[in-house]
Amino acid sequence: MDLPECPVCLQNYDGACAIPRVLACGHTVCEACLGNLPERYPGTVRCPECTQLVKCPAQGPSALPKNIDLLRLCLSQNSDPNLHISQKPREHSPKYDDRHRFLPRFWSDEFYSLWKDWVLHNDAVFVEPKAEEEEEGGGRGGEGLCAVLGGRTGSVSSLPLRGGFRENQRLSIVRLVSLSTVSDSSVFDYSYVARIMRCLSVMEEEERDELGLVLRASLGQQSGMCKVYGLWGDLESGFLDLVCERLRGSFLEKLGDLRSGFGGGGGYGDEEGSSKDDMSGFAMIGVGTCEAVIALHLESLVIGCLGLSCFTFDDFGHVYVDLSEVLVAGRKVRKSVVEAVSGRSRIDNDELGVIFSGLLKKGDFLSPELLLELLQKEGVAVECGSSSFSVSCSSDVWSLACVLIRLIIGQSFTDEISEISVDGSDYSTLYVSWVEKVSSLLETNLGSAYASLGQILCKCLNFDPDSRPLATDVRKCLRELLIKPQFDVLGGFECAIKEDNKWHCLIFGKLCQLPTERAEIREEDGGAELDQVDERVDKNFADGLSEGVIKFKDLQGHLDCITGLAVGGGFLFSSSFDKTIHVWSLQDFSHVHTFRGHEHRVMALLYVDEEQLCISGDSGGGIFVWGSSVPLVQDPLKKWYEEKDWRYSGIHALTISGNGYLYTGSGDKSIKAWSLQDGILSCTMNGHKSTVSSLAVCHGVLYSGSWDGTIRLWSLDDHSPLAVLGEDTRGNVTSVLSLAADKHMLIAAHENGCIKVWRNDVLMTSTQLHSGSIFTTGLEGKWLFTGGWDKIVKVQELSGDEFQIEVIPTGSIPCGSVITALLCWQGKLIVGYADRSVKVYYYGK
Repeated sequence: MDLPECPVCLQNYDGACAIPRVLACGHTVCEACLGNLPERYPGTVRCPECTQLVKCPAQGPSALPKNIDLLRLCLSQNSDPNLHISQKPREHSPKYDDRHRFLPRFWSDEFYSLWKDWVLHNDAVFVEPKAEEEEEGGGRGGEGLCAVLGGRTGSVSSLPLRGGFRENQRLSIVRLVSLSTVSDSSVFDYSYVARIMRCLSVMEEEERDELGLVLRASLGQQSGMCKVYGLWGDLESGFLDLVCERLRGSFLEKLGDLRSGFGGGGGYGDEEGSSKDDMSGFAMIGVGTCEAVIALHLESLVIGCLGLSCFTFDDFGHVYVDLSEVLVAGRKVRKSVVEAVSGRSRIDNDELGVIFSGLLKKGDFLSPELLLELLQKEGVAVECGSSSFSVSCSSDVWSLACVLIRLIIGQSFTDEISEISVDGSDYSTLYVSWVEKVSSLLETNLGSAYASLGQILCKCLNFDPDSRPLATDVRKCLRELLIKPQFDVLGGFECAIKEDNKWHCLIFGKLCQLPTERAEIREEDGGAELDQVDERVDKNFADGLSEGVIKFKDLQGHLDCITGLAVGGGFLFSSSFDKTIHVWSLQDFSHVHTFRGHEHRVMALLYVDEEQLCISGDSGGGIFVWGSSVPLVQDPLKKWYEEKDWRYSGIHALTISGNGYLYTGSGDKSIKAWSLQDGILSCTMNGHKSTVSSLAVCHGVLYSGSWDGTIRLWSLDDHSPLAVLGEDTRGNVTSVLSLAADKHMLIAAHENGCIKVWRNDVLMTSTQLHSGSIFTTGLEGKWLFTGGWDKIVKVQELSGDEFQIEVIPTGSIPCGSVITALLCWQGKLIVGYADRSVKVYYYGK
């Protein structure tokens, strides 16, 4: 038998240490734990079981009554020596995000937390028109797919969430994948952040992992990589872009300056005995290039294909790998190889030599083992067999050596010796012949003074990756050209790279793969599939949002602005300034009946499920109770009126609780409690300084919002005041126009378009959502719907924990009129407008 235990400390109740005390809500907590509970407001605590705000005696928890029955049970059981007491494990209550699923969860809280800081603001990047024109001239209008091959340049107009770049800083922008779109037939628009998050969530896991690896690698202070600022959604072009730092210029752009500094434009051999200063300049650049590559290897990244365009300088002459150019170069190489073997399943040695020569001429230095593996991944068999070498940093050493040799020899490295003829020889034999040519040319350019440099560079070109020296060895050789070993204090300090490291090669990664026509067709096929499943009846508004097929039904009949919506008894009720309540069938939303009798504008509406009653309040103080039993009758079951005075301006809000009372918020600044049974006024609650505009009931607490900008909390037990929220706000008072409460969460919508979110009576966040007044809110689990003056219904997800709450914009529904009422019901969103219409948004045709 399990003994009763305190819900806080999990100790069994006893008469000494864990005395059970009964709270006003009926739950029991031990006296010690009650004394440690925080008092948000004087004389009140929140019950650990139901989170209800209850009063606590001024004398402390000891003044609360003991739970005699529990205490007697515990004492009697503990006195039985034969009784086996089992301590059951504590059952954790379900998380808040698992309780309701009005909308689909496109991503988890952990997923959002992982990626949110990498998302740049929508207006963070400005693409210059000139750069855009150059990009289009580069092939966008021709082959169609060539647009993704070239990066774009832009400038920054605002700071991102992570990274911190300066205003008007030059950037490189690389396209990644298409942003998800909503079908033309949909009335729902995803927000900017939601579209990016959804795009990331539907990526293949391998793509996301690679993107995350690159982003994390860029955070290192000595990463050797140009900074990656984050992800930016280019809504105009419909692509998710990677935004990178753009430094002063690449090797390719500064090649003329580099060559002149090395002793001429044609290589060291152009002038007999190039000066030592020339070689020192080259050595400094070479050391920086090696260090940039080594730093990437420390992050487990292998580029796979390096060219002159992949390296760039900062203002201090430090060398970095330009990630945007790496991705562009990788896509070009893959495209060249794919086009060369298009439609073929096998190639011979001669054709392989042609491909290798073509890459060299273009300055794309792809190592021989990676070329063979790339062909193998494309399903092409090679006469010399497939690569038996695993990907490692040695592949980058080969490309690194080619970059350095290109700087030493000049254009002849890619022009004169890139022509490879097989003549019946196998690929390895032809490759050895090519290396010998390179060695001869290096010997001519460097001479005997720098023979060691030529030798180590040639070793880097070995066909067997395992026989190549490390990048650190190349760096050491170059440093010896600058500083004699005996004077090089830091020369012996080398980074240790694990040989058994698990490498990620970018050239084989998803980021270097070109978007294919098949991917675009898949998007179209998805739309076709939606039409096929459109007839399913188990779809709801949530699924429609995820698939972009939200429709709506327009309900017409009112003659003035809609003021309230309620659902119950199989009907939808809508109230209006036209002094009527229309009744609609929930089966087909056809008009069923009209309640008439109000002499003034109907301001508020609610439905009482237990009593099957519809209650309405008007601007003249009239409270009307209507029956919802079929057949519907014209006259109200009962009605009564508030007492009027010169300050009076009618009823503005209605709510109901389980204690048999109807509560009204009035223009005379008061909240009144009426007996639902006979309409007798039971209590008047005063405290607000202006009209009470909104009411909400949740877990034993009545919340009232007012035009005075405050929210007051009242006990439902004795209608006494509990607390005031917003009273200490400085500055201009902004009226509270709508409230939504759910367990421990309270949301207040204000006249200035701002919402405030409280959790357990603590203000968690204040967010500007709309450009005008928010007249109505709807809360369904973690999904918040708001609408108002700006004619847009906005959907937000409330994410977070007890320490912080984040309001995540999910999307919006553009409307043609001011939104005055909102209601969420069984997967449908019902919206009332100032233009006299009611629209029901749902999934389907």
